[in-house]
This record gives sequence, C-alpha cells and structure tokens, in this order.
Amino acid sequence: MTGPIEVRVAADRASLIGDLVVPSRSRGLVLFAHGSGSGRKSPRNQYVAGKLQVAGLATLLLDLLTSDEERLDLERAHLRFDIPFLADRLRAATRWSKTRKDLADLPFGYFGASTGAAAALVAAGEAGGGAVRAIVSRGGRPDLAGPALALVEAPTLLIVGGHDVQVLDLNRQALARLRCEKQLSVIPGASHLFEEPGALEEVARQASAWFRAHLDSLEWAPSSREMGSSIRGE
Repeated sequence: MTGPIEVRVAADRASLIGDLVVPSRSRGLVLFAHGSGSGRKSPRNQYVAGKLQVAGLATLLLDLLTSDEERLDLERAHLRFDIPFLADRLRAATRWSKTRKDLADLPFGYFGASTGAAAALVAAGEAGGGAVRAIVSRGGRPDLAGPALALVEAPTLLIVGGHDVQVLDLNRQALARLRCEKQLSVIPGASHLFEEPGALEEVARQASAWFRAHLDSLEWAPSSREMGSSIRGE
C-alpha cells in the first residue's frame, strides 16, 4: 500500500488540502472531519486512518480550513465552532470524491472528532436518503449538531473516554436524540484525547469494525433496517 497523496479540494472559493490513501480493492471511503483547531496532521486521526487502511478502507484526511482561516481562527476561535460552515466544507469534499474514478463508486462514511463530529452529523443529516452509510465520532460533540441529529439515517457510533465526564454526558444526550441505528461506546479509563495505553488502539479497532460492517453491506437501507441503540462499556 502506497503512502498518502496530497490533494486539493475545491470548496466554494477556497482550496482545501487533504491526504488521500486508496488501498487496492478498497471496500469504502472514510472522510475525516477534524475540529477544535486540529487538522489532517493530527497524530490520533492519522493513527486511526492507518488502521482503517489496513482494513481495506480508503481515507481522506482533510483540513476543513485554509491556512489563512486557521491563522484567523487561532486568534478568534470562531470557525472551529461554526458547525454549518464546517459541514458545508465536508459536503464539498464528499462531492469532490465523487468526481474521482477511484472513489466515485465507493460507499462512504464520516469519522468526526471534537466539533468535526457535529459537522459530520449535520452533513449526513442534510444529505438524507442513505447517502452516508456510517458515522463514527471520537471524543466528539454530537450535541452541537442540534436538530440535524433527528435527520441522521446512517448507523452512528459514538466513542467516548470514561474519564471524559462532561463530553460523555453530552454524548448521552445526543444519543437519545438520534433516531438511526446507534451505539455509545465508553472506553474505561480513557480521557478526552485517548492518550492512555491501549485507548486509541481500541478506538481504531471499534471504528474499523463499524465501518467494515456498514460499508461492506450492500443491502443496507435506512428505510428497511430496524433501528436500534445500545450502550457499551458502562
């Protein structure tokens, strides 16, 4: 498997930079939505992306902000919490992926971290029709997706550290508002950044299993699937 190639994604008048890896015979594509000042070089998301690639999934790690926007956001911290803005950027990346021959026919899902998880849920909810096949949130803020939570049809996995008490409570609230197939997985002893031994490995394992289960299935459709929910790790 070759290393990532740098790509540029047109989003309105902006040009976003991403790292794309497409393993041979890929089973699906996972687009990463970063948040809270992070980007495609996040070591945690790069680690998860590597595990997804080993599992046969293409990955696109994208900077949702341009370099100029990042500099401005460091001063004002406003764009990282502009969920509709971030969701628009993620939708632009999704449209871009459909223009590439090596990605166009792949079922796709979103992996969101921090505020990027809210952006992923908003983008998926507004897409409708089962366009997005699966979503995974790592230490995310799905509560910031607001009314879009009720519109999400894609099976959604929320992964939270057991010691990330405030974010865990917000994820429980968001779980109750989701109407799709859903699961909250609590990793015991893990903090917000999953820096504890084995914590990030467990995130990657669960994310790989979730995407493989839902992106590999050709029969999945939100209108015909019995919706369910569960909570693990508590």
